[in-house]
Amino acid sequence: MIRFLYGVLLVVMGSSAWAGGTIEFGDGKSITVGAGLRAAYTSVEDASPSGDDDSSDFSLQSMRLYVNGQIHEKVKFTFNTECQGCVFGQDSDDPTGAGGDIDVLDAIVQFELSDSFNIWLGRMLTPADRIELNGPYYGLSWNQYTVPLLPSDQLGDAGLLGRDDGITVWGNLDKFQYAVGLFDGLNGGPNQDDNILFAGRVAYNFLDMEQNPAYYTSSTYFGGGGDIFTVGLSYQSQSDGTGTATEAGDFEATILDVLFEKSLGNGGAVTLEGEYKMFEAELSAAARADPSCFCLFDGDSYFVTAAYLFPLGSGPGQFQPYVRFTSNEPDFIGMDDSDLTEVGVNYVINGHNLRFNLNVTSGDANLTGTPGADVDGISLGVQIQI
Repeated sequence: MIRFLYGVLLVVMGSSAWAGGTIEFGDGKSITVGAGLRAAYTSVEDASPSGDDDSSDFSLQSMRLYVNGQIHEKVKFTFNTECQGCVFGQDSDDPTGAGGDIDVLDAIVQFELSDSFNIWLGRMLTPADRIELNGPYYGLSWNQYTVPLLPSDQLGDAGLLGRDDGITVWGNLDKFQYAVGLFDGLNGGPNQDDNILFAGRVAYNFLDMEQNPAYYTSSTYFGGGGDIFTVGLSYQSQSDGTGTATEAGDFEATILDVLFEKSLGNGGAVTLEGEYKMFEAELSAAARADPSCFCLFDGDSYFVTAAYLFPLGSGPGQFQPYVRFTSNEPDFIGMDDSDLTEVGVNYVINGHNLRFNLNVTSGDANLTGTPGADVDGISLGVQIQI
């Protein structure tokens, strides 16, 4: 079915009726189609199969199809897909269904009643911290997922790629933004009573209002969003949301994120971003030792990012150098802290729709929150959206 939709959309996009990615049907009905792609070359020190040389890998990291439609002034829908094999690798034994399969990312019925009150039903992003609502396409750094992630980013047991099935109510009240939702969360395993997951986020825009669809976010507007200073607070919890069927524990997370961006008036901008995560996972030693454990991170983590966007005058785009530092501090006895530093530069041609990235990373922090291998790597990536 997904392949059929791709074929139909290619035919439509090639027809003379296609204009600006949107087809108008009259009576307020329309459909809009877009796409996104991220690809990169990565080399990691001493990571070749032999272990004696640096690795050398080209990868398609994401390939998305976006479909949005309107069937009434206040009723819309979203249907997005993702190449899971691109995200998780091409190993056919991967339990996430890798191998290049195209699968449903978002499937949402949207009742958009007013600026202050809207209801979404279906599969969608759970209200969360900024980097999880950014998705990979609207982050500032290329490697923003180096801190522990929430249940809906745990390879499918409680949602996938930040999405889960449920309901979200969201809106804007002047400069105050809110989004609250109820979701399936973890199914089975420790959650034998079928408890739901609660997710919520509130944010206040002290300067200019961030302009994003719904409750989504971005980590930079490349100076085009005015002067931004936004503080966000998110919270998620689920009873029996971690552990095993015989050693269940509750999970909750509280996250503070801050974004500051100053437009310099000459096409340049200064951006500062930070986030602090506090995860509480009630995990017994027996649960952690069990291979079937849905073990979430327990502890604190944070990252800070600073970037400067140079004014126009560098060919068709602008250079945006940045530095990012991550620290993960697990509460598990006997487990060490981890950190990672990323130094990179974006070459921005058309905002988040066309940019190149070159970055160097060093450290052992990763999205599990537990220390990984201490590695040095370099990556060259490109991102395109239409």
